[in-house]
Amino acid sequence: MSRKKGKLYVITGPSGTGKGCICKELLKDIRNVFSVSMTTREAREGETEGKDYFFVSREEFLDNIEKGNFLEYASVFDNLYGTPKDMVIRQIAKGYNVILDIDVQGALQVKKVMPEAILVFLLPPSLEELRRRLEGRATDSHEVIEKRLGQALNEIKLIGEYDYYVINDEIEKAATEVQSIMTAENCRVPDRATEIIKQYE
Repeated sequence: MSRKKGKLYVITGPSGTGKGCICKELLKDIRNVFSVSMTTREAREGETEGKDYFFVSREEFLDNIEKGNFLEYASVFDNLYGTPKDMVIRQIAKGYNVILDIDVQGALQVKKVMPEAILVFLLPPSLEELRRRLEGRATDSHEVIEKRLGQALNEIKLIGEYDYYVINDEIEKAATEVQSIMTAENCRVPDRATEIIKQYE
């Protein structure tokens, strides 16, 4: 059979649930590629154009908004960040699964623009464990951690908008579960019924 088209997988969840770690595990599979965001901020030391971000001027970013070329975008501390739609579609057409690591609100934006995107909600084993992880980072004040926990609960309440959920109690196990979701999605009949039949006629 011909190579299947890829799919867009949006990995999301509250801060501290391990989205980045899970995505890193998924990218060990050569069929998976990471969605590189576009930003107006300056590149930091060690960051590479096209690998970490696509660094563009504010004018170019606004032009992309006008042309409808973002699956989602947001303003963070006076800088703009967005997911370029054309680049995602090109990779999918080549047969790659595109992995997008994004926050909960951004994921819902993506679903509106690209309804076929598959949304996976990453959950902590409990809010107590999430607190422990956030405190273990030693990067946020007590007030910020409390704010993140409150936000996490509000985000979890949106889980009904998602296609799948995975509890990240152990990274390798959780990554295997996400990979199983991807395998199952890749074998869905509705996407390929005509193509499959043609292979046997």
